[in-house]
Amino acid sequence: MLTINLIREKKELIIERLKIKNFDAEEIITRILALDLSRREIQSKAESLQSDMNRMSKEIGALMKEGKKAEADSTREKTSWLKEEVRSLNDKILPIEEDLKKEIIRLPNLPHISVAPGYGADNNVKVREGGTIPILPDSALPHWDLIKKYDIIDFDLGIKLTGAGFPVYKGKGAKLERALISFFLDKAVFAGYTEMMPPIMVNEDSGFGTGQLPDKEGQMYNVGLDGFYLIPTAEVPVTNIYRDVILSSDQLPVKNVAYTPCFRREAGSWGAHVRGLNRLHQFDKVEIVQIAHPDNSYIALEDMVRHVESLVSELGLPYRIMRLCGGDMSFTSSLTYDFEVWSAAQKRWLEVSSVSNFESFQANRLKCRFKEKGEKQTRLVHTLNGSALALPRIVAAILENYQTENGIKIPAVLVPYTGFDIIT
Repeated sequence: MLTINLIREKKELIIERLKIKNFDAEEIITRILALDLSRREIQSKAESLQSDMNRMSKEIGALMKEGKKAEADSTREKTSWLKEEVRSLNDKILPIEEDLKKEIIRLPNLPHISVAPGYGADNNVKVREGGTIPILPDSALPHWDLIKKYDIIDFDLGIKLTGAGFPVYKGKGAKLERALISFFLDKAVFAGYTEMMPPIMVNEDSGFGTGQLPDKEGQMYNVGLDGFYLIPTAEVPVTNIYRDVILSSDQLPVKNVAYTPCFRREAGSWGAHVRGLNRLHQFDKVEIVQIAHPDNSYIALEDMVRHVESLVSELGLPYRIMRLCGGDMSFTSSLTYDFEVWSAAQKRWLEVSSVSNFESFQANRLKCRFKEKGEKQTRLVHTLNGSALALPRIVAAILENYQTENGIKIPAVLVPYTGFDIIT
């Protein structure tokens, strides 16, 4: 969330920048500043009375030493009255602070200066592309037909066991999934990330820390009896490792990677664009997370983009990198790059990764700070994350792009992990 100091000092800038995200912040900010002013006035009065109490307490001691008991008792009565006044004022501050927080968390993160205005994917900016789009024969099949042909993923069995959007991977399909996870993890560890294996359920504080709660409950699976949420991405538990933590500047950047299954309730509309592996309720993903020094976070972002680019490139998949416009960005992001791979049979681009810098937005929720060497004052870190990579659409693109008359070839970099070079 945005800091109250920033809102006080740069009201007009915030209103103007959030228009890039098509968000009208003026009314909310007006309420925030009114609540903040009320809180500070009450707090100032309480602090003034507290100061009077402290002064009188010293006077009582001095009067008692001088034998002026009556004057000391009179002063003591005044301090008792002041104590009640201070308590009453502090009681008034609490609900104001709660209302203030409720208003502040309604404000999205400010978009980076490079973010273009726009309302959706059509307004995103292509940064670059790579790879060669394969030319398939007219008889080429989409991945949902290939899956049935080679019996490697069973959607009907998933419906029997759980419901739509929960596929069962079988045989070489399961091995391909496991191979991709291991490949992505190994590449991240080689790039300097520390592998983590976090829980796949989190509490409400963790959901709030990374911005999923309180406004995205409808997209998450809730374990109501215990108040836990199944994670929509490893970003949530991994970033929350640093909730309420103060790091030293020489510990930055922190670089972690985690594989987890991910759970999302949204399933989209019917149609070819959500068929098969295109959109699922449960899917596998490898996530990279960085906790960075504010001065270096955009260097870290470019490093993460290059890392994800190396993955799709080594898999031999045609790709393009898009810088998202304001209307297509998440609530929490300052700058996001999406990676899309070409699905040759569907003849369309599939999003497989989002790499984002949240600047201090999540850190302020998390209370994650750092200290420069030799300094007492703390500052908020910057947090970043990226999919490296989400598996379902990668699998879909591999199946379609690598299909031949004799079977589905396996990308060369995966053969050491699968133990086979073709699915027949």
